[in-house]
Formats: sequence, structure tokens, C-alpha cells
Amino acid sequence: MSAVRRWRTGPGGIQPLSKLPQTLDELRSSSQFPEQRVRNRRVKDEMRDNLIARLRSSGPIFPGIVGYDDTVVPQIVNAVLSRHNFILLGLRGQAKSRILRALAGLLDPHLPYLSGCEIHDNPYAPICRRCRELLANNPDDAPISYLAADDRYVEKLATPDVTIADLIGDIDPIKAAKGGHELGSEYTVHYGLLPRANRGIFAINELPDLAGKIQVGLFNIMQEGDVQIKGYPVRMPLDVALVFSANPEDYTARGKIITPLKDRIGSEIRTHYPATVEEGIAITAQEAWTARSGLQLQVPEFVSQVIEQIAFIAREDKRIDKRSGVSQRLPISATENVISNAERRAIRSGEKLVVPRIGDIYAALPAMTGKLELEYEGELKGADNVVREIIRAAVARTYDKYFHGNSNMNQVVQWFDLGGEIQMRDSASAQEMLHKLRSIQGLLDKLSGLGLSGKEPSEVLVSGAEFILEGLYAHKKIGRSEERMFTAGEKQPPREKRPIREEEDEEREFRRQRRPFN
Repeated sequence: MSAVRRWRTGPGGIQPLSKLPQTLDELRSSSQFPEQRVRNRRVKDEMRDNLIARLRSSGPIFPGIVGYDDTVVPQIVNAVLSRHNFILLGLRGQAKSRILRALAGLLDPHLPYLSGCEIHDNPYAPICRRCRELLANNPDDAPISYLAADDRYVEKLATPDVTIADLIGDIDPIKAAKGGHELGSEYTVHYGLLPRANRGIFAINELPDLAGKIQVGLFNIMQEGDVQIKGYPVRMPLDVALVFSANPEDYTARGKIITPLKDRIGSEIRTHYPATVEEGIAITAQEAWTARSGLQLQVPEFVSQVIEQIAFIAREDKRIDKRSGVSQRLPISATENVISNAERRAIRSGEKLVVPRIGDIYAALPAMTGKLELEYEGELKGADNVVREIIRAAVARTYDKYFHGNSNMNQVVQWFDLGGEIQMRDSASAQEMLHKLRSIQGLLDKLSGLGLSGKEPSEVLVSGAEFILEGLYAHKKIGRSEERMFTAGEKQPPREKRPIREEEDEEREFRRQRRPFN
């Protein structure tokens, strides 16, 4: 039999294209899949071996995971080296599901199994009745198929309607009737997700949403490594690495992880939001869809910083529910919306360069309001108003990074105090706005604080100038209307100092009228 086959996708896996063994006899003769190794190596041993090799290579353990190098990743490494089942606990938008899916990178690129087996049985140590009988009758010619690493990762989102049959399996009376088998026969079993994940990784997302009695069904898998179906003595010692994710809020909001199950989970690892704005910007740059076709895109650094600061300030704001958190998806979605608003303006104005402005961030409110869970005080104020105030605070914080203590804006402020006004229309072209901005004395000279020389394209200069105006507005140096008309700021009237003699007369009158104690 020729060892060269074409790829063929089917329910049992993928047939190989390279010269991999195609029968059990060829597999035994192969140096790539020695019998001793394939027979005795469990999936957790496989993950451990590949993780050790990755540690020795000094490369990234989980490519694409940013901000966890010194916190979460070392704990996951310890759990895998300990051959633990583990759970990731964290608020929404903390890359829990992404980390679990990255675990498939610790599996071998090819795993041999007996062709046609629903649970991908080990060719040297089968556990299902069909495969045992197959090897008993014709062991050498038993066909072999292979699973890729990604095909060995099975994920289930926990919902209250999940049943034991979904996870473990059930007796199929139709199979029994067609095959003439007794109900207790293994041939009548319709396998659930867990047995189908045999020799792989099985992940359950949002574990607390799983009903308590269904969580009980995981006990045998985690401790004894077997399943029991419908009360019949069908014992299957599965080889599965179990991993979970959960939101701590879920313990009280929708459900909880029952104590015996928590006791059987080897490691509990807590995730977190980015510790610095720079880490947040790196995550957003990696995840946001910015590769737009047609026009050239240039996102100023200060715009990215303002967008990221929105998430950081929102996590500190008392009007936003701390238990729910502020997902890292907020700056990602906001960035995409900001770019789209700038893209729309560029298309209508016939510009070739897309450069977002601060005004585009305010236009991206729909990408932010739905991602915030408000407390009572925030509900009274309204999500739109809360987000606008947060954007203003984010602009102020970013503005201080560039201009605080080293730039005098009195000349710009004075221009507005003398009656100057300018409207930064959302749809106005860069050339039109730059012409108006040149009339503000000293404004374009201050762009050097943003690292701009003044020779950049007009789109970049307008974005920088608007950021300065928004920063002055955020610090209440100038005013701005809802129509984005920048004007002079409201001056606080000086407090009149009352004459000393008048204050003394009032104090004597107060003492005279005060009744004495009895």
C-alpha cells in the first residue's frame, strides 16, 4: 500500500498528505510514532513536554497574549507543568477564551488514531468496543488517521440548558433497534462532547452558568478519568485535559461553581486588565481592524492614547459598576469606529489620507455606551453624558502628558478671550479647517509639543490642533458647545471681600441674639 495520500476532510478527522503511516503495521514500524510513546503518553504529558521545549527555546509561550508575561503566563506554565486541570477567573474582555484556545499550540502537530473512531482511540490501547474488536480481528491492516492540533481542542459555552447528554452522551434507541443491540451495549451510545474530546483539550467557558447537577457529572472525569452513561456500566477511561473560564461576578449574578468541583480543579488563575496604557495600546493595535482598503491610514499617537485612557478612567469611575468591569473590547471597538468616522470624512472630502481627530472619538459613542454597566448615579446621568465626561477626562490626562508644565498656551486662550470663535465641524475637510486654524495666534506653533514640525500633511496638522483645543477645553481654559464651537471660557467672578467692620458688627449681633443655656 502506498504511504502517500491526499488530504480528505471527514467526520473522523483529516487524512494526511505527507508520508505518514496509513495502517497499524506501518505505524509500528515508524520511528516518528514509537509504540511505547504513543501507548503511554497522556495528553497532559504531551502538553508538558512541548511546553518544556518552548521554554528552552526562549520564544513566546502564548504568541499574541500581551501584558501577562509576568503575572498570568507563569501561573499557567506552572499549572501545565503540574499536569493540572485549571480555571481562569477574570472580568469580561481579559483574553480568557483566547488563552484557552492558545493551549492547542502545546499539542503535537499530528496524532494517530484508528480511522472512523468517534472518540479518536489510541491505536495501541483502544478503549471503545468497536476499536477493540477491530484490532482483535485484523490488527495489522487497521487504517490509521491523524488529528491536527487545532482539531483536538473542543470548546463548549456553558448555558443553563446544557444537559448530561450534551457533555457525556446518551443511549440512542435508534442505534439499538437498527443494529439489534441491547440498550446497555456500547454500540448504542451516542457520545457527547467530552468523549469526543478524548486525547485532547476540553474547555468550558463561563462555568458558573452550568447547572449544579451537570457540574456533578464532571467529577468522575476529573478524578477517576472515566464516564458512566445512563446508569449502564459503560466505563471509558478518557484522556482529557480540562480547562475552564469564569467571571467572578457570575458567582452571585447567575450561578456558582459548586464546592466539590472547585476542589477538583488543580489551579485557579486570575486574569486582569492591562496595567499600563502602553500595554492597552499594544492590545488594541493587535486586535482592532485597521487594515482598511483604498485609503492610507495614519492614527496619531495622542488619539490612540486618548482612546485607551477612556477605558482606564472608566475602570476608576464610581458611576460604573466595578464588579462588571470595563472590557478591553471597548477601546478596540472605539478605535474601529473612530477610524470609520475619519474614513467617511476623507471619502466625502476626496482626501487620500485618513487621520482621526478627537471629534471622531465623540462620534464613536455607540461603540462605548453599550460596554459600560452603570451604577445608580450613572443611570440618573445617562450613559451618553457619562461617556462624554470620561472622554473629556481622558483628553485632559493625555494633554497633560504632552504639555503640562512645559508649554504656555496663554496666547491661544487670549485669542478666544478677545472674542475669537471657531467651529470644528465633523464633516469639514482638512484644508478648510487648517485655513481657519491658522487664524488662531500661536496655535500651530504649539504642535511641536506633539512632535510635529508643521510640514506634515494638513490632515495631521488639523488633528493635532484640534487635540490642543480639546485639551484646553478639558481644563476649562476655553469653552465648547455641543455643536463643537470653541469659544472663550466662562470666567469665575471674583469673590467680593467684605469690610472687616461689617463682619464684626454681624458677629456681635449674632452673639447678642443667641439665647443662653438654662
